[in-house]
Amino acid sequence: MTAEEQIARLEELAYFQEKLLSQLNEALTGQQRQLDDLETRLARLEENVTTLIDSLGQDAPANTLPPHYMPERY
Repeated sequence: MTAEEQIARLEELAYFQEKLLSQLNEALTGQQRQLDDLETRLARLEENVTTLIDSLGQDAPANTLPPHYMPERY
């Protein structure tokens, strides 16, 4: 391999690596955006649940085991 061929090969490798790095960056950016959106939705849901529990007050059902639960079976 001549020096020119080696340089051409290295330039090709650099091009494809830059292209792949760009694609990975786009994928990571999209995933981070999706994660941020999910965190926002979860925070809103937590607020809604807290508001609902507060609005029920004493009328809220007790957090007890269901009647069909039989611990001796497990």
